[in-house]
Amino acid sequence: MISVFTDGACLGNPGRGGWAAKIRYPCGRTDNISGSAEETTNNRMELTAAVQALEALQSSQKGESVLLHSDSRYLVSGMNEWIAQWQRRGWRTAAKKPVLNKDLWQKLLACADDLNPKPQFRWVKGHDGIQDNEEVDRKAQEQAQNAAQTAAQ
Repeated sequence: MISVFTDGACLGNPGRGGWAAKIRYPCGRTDNISGSAEETTNNRMELTAAVQALEALQSSQKGESVLLHSDSRYLVSGMNEWIAQWQRRGWRTAAKKPVLNKDLWQKLLACADDLNPKPQFRWVKGHDGIQDNEEVDRKAQEQAQNAAQTAAQ
């Protein structure tokens, strides 16, 4: 099984943001990816981390199961519970409002649909000593800080 940990961070909400993902392959190889955005939200960074991780797996998954871990209930609940309902409602919430971050949700859904078998999404408690989760949290924060420092120059 391929194990993926993702996280997003934002300095201000909206503000400068960062995202990070760690991908652990059964062979022992580990890939770390990360990036930043100038004007974003924490939820967009959480979704971006997951999108980037699943895109990175497009060529290397080769039938392996994927378990994506995130401390974002927004991301995990969105993929496990809400997204099918949003689609049925024409990308509207139960309150009939447009789904926020629709572009990223659609991209994430497309990435998930391209993998076989489809990835599973599991919530993990943040700041609870899970090493891989702590690492992507630090990297996402670092990316957000770097984006803020670059903007200040």
